[in-house]
Amino acid sequence: MLPHITATRFVTPLREGGSLPGLVEASDDGTYVVKFRGAGQGLKVLVAEVVVGELARRLGIRIPQMAVIDMPAAIARYEADEEVQDLLNASPGANLAVDFLPGSFGYDGSRPPTGDEAADIVWLDAFTANVDRTWSNPNLLLWHREVWVIDHGAAIWFHHSWPSRGPDASRFAIQPFDASEHVLGDVVGDLSAAHRRAAAVLTTDVITAVVDLVPDEWLEPAPGLDGPSEVRAAYVEHLTRRLESADSWWEAAR
Repeated sequence: MLPHITATRFVTPLREGGSLPGLVEASDDGTYVVKFRGAGQGLKVLVAEVVVGELARRLGIRIPQMAVIDMPAAIARYEADEEVQDLLNASPGANLAVDFLPGSFGYDGSRPPTGDEAADIVWLDAFTANVDRTWSNPNLLLWHREVWVIDHGAAIWFHHSWPSRGPDASRFAIQPFDASEHVLGDVVGDLSAAHRRAAAVLTTDVITAVVDLVPDEWLEPAPGLDGPSEVRAAYVEHLTRRLESADSWWEAAR
């Protein structure tokens, strides 16, 4: 399970992007960037953050530590900003905390990752259909002279078709990925080698273990997916089918 902590103080909103994350102090004396369940994108964004982030960790890609953070209802009382107060009031209970990396700054290409690291990141984005890592929105941080990946809420878009179209693993499995605008495209190394590395690591058991990290209450039911176990199984099926169907999307990504 992900660590479970409690928010003790809301520090400040981070007005970047549309989700309005916030900087929060927690019961373990840590400081975190919190992605709120009450934000407009909903719970599926939190699921994508955990699944894609933890897949990245299994592949040796640097990501900040994550935790489930409980936001007490009373914490909103002390927030003067009405927009932030509304978001806090809409987000009691379990939210997602991402470790704050003090002194980090956005990726600008001045200290690129190695070719192998870049290839692993591009492969992960192709596998999870993450279109949100371009120069307009790199979603990479530089911290202690190393590249860290963040913000995966736009990936694994297939779950946004639930419940309207229901789970259709075959559609996601063969969806091509265009890496031509990827922020690391000019420094990427051997993508075929990255594919072999990833395919060797991401067994069904590993994918299942990653999906199991998502809290039950974030797994929204849909037709044919009546409870958390069925929703988890659908995530595992989609990702497993995607890996098995690499010939359908990997060449396009390269």
